[in-house]
Amino acid sequence: MTPKTIVVAGGTGNLGSQIVRALLNLNTHVKVLVRATSNPTKTQQLQQLGATVVCVDETNVQQIADACRGAHCVVSALAGLEQVIIDAQTALLNGAVLAGVPRFIPSDYSTDFTKFSHGENRNLDIRRKFHTVLNAAPIAATTIFNGAFMDMLTNEIPMIIVKRKLVLYWGNAHHNMCFTTVNNTAMFTAHVALEEQSPRYLHIAGQLISAAEIKDVMTELSGQRYRLIKTGSLGMLSLIIKIARRLAPSPNNLYPAWQGMQYMRNMMDQRATLTSTDNNRYPHLTWTSVKELIARHNAINNRN
Repeated sequence: MTPKTIVVAGGTGNLGSQIVRALLNLNTHVKVLVRATSNPTKTQQLQQLGATVVCVDETNVQQIADACRGAHCVVSALAGLEQVIIDAQTALLNGAVLAGVPRFIPSDYSTDFTKFSHGENRNLDIRRKFHTVLNAAPIAATTIFNGAFMDMLTNEIPMIIVKRKLVLYWGNAHHNMCFTTVNNTAMFTAHVALEEQSPRYLHIAGQLISAAEIKDVMTELSGQRYRLIKTGSLGMLSLIIKIARRLAPSPNNLYPAWQGMQYMRNMMDQRATLTSTDNNRYPHLTWTSVKELIARHNAINNRN
C-alpha cells in the first residue's frame, strides 16, 4: 500500500516535530513546510528522520498549494499571534483547498475555547477568529482539544512550588483540570491525520486531575507533605489579570504573564469541565498520567 502523504506546518517546533515523528512511525510520507528563515539545524534533523522538507513563502498560496498537492491531510502546528494563527494559517488553509487536499487540522491544541466568550483569553480569541475562516472553507476540518500541555507542570505553570512543598490553586481545589502531554497530543494528532474522516471536534485528556489530587501525587512521590494553598477566587484572578495587562500589555509577546493567568482561569472554570473524552478512539494508545510525568522528570533531574 502506498503511504499517505501528510503535510505539516510548524514542524520545527516542539509539538510539530513530535507530530512529524509520530507520522513517520506510522509509515507515512511526511512533508514539512518551512520558511527560508527556519532554523537549519532543526530542518536537517527532520530530514534525517525521513521527512521531506519544503521551503515556501508562508504568504504565497500558490507555493503552498504546489507543496500540498497529493496530500491526504494538512496538519498545522503553527504558534504565534494574529500574523501567524490568522494570516499565515489562512494562507496555509487556502493552499490546501487550492491543492484539493481533503482534510485540515488547525493549530488549536488547547482547552475547548468554544465554551468561552470573546475577551477571556487573547490567544484563544485569535484561534476562535480563525475558525470563522476555517468553517467557511470547502475542506473537512478536525480540531483537537487537549486541555493544557501536562509537560508545563514541571516548570512553566506556577502551580507546584517544590521548594516550599506547596500546590497553589484558584477557585475550587477539587475541580478537575485537563492535562495531556505533548507526546500524547502528537500521537493522537498523527492518527487523526491518517483517517479518512473524523468529527469536527475531538477532546483528549492524558488525565483529568484536581489541585487536591496533584498535592497527593507530589506528597507520594517526594515522601514529604505538600500543602494546598488557595490563592484566591476566579473573580480575584480576573481582577489581577486586568491589572497585569494594563501595567504590562506586551501586545507582541505570545506568552506574557497575564496570558498564562488567563489560561489558568480557563482551566479552573467549570465551563472547561470534560464529561467524556475521545481517548478510546485509538485503543492501542497509552496515556501519560501526572504522576508518571513528574516521576520521570524527577528521575532525569536526579541523574543530572
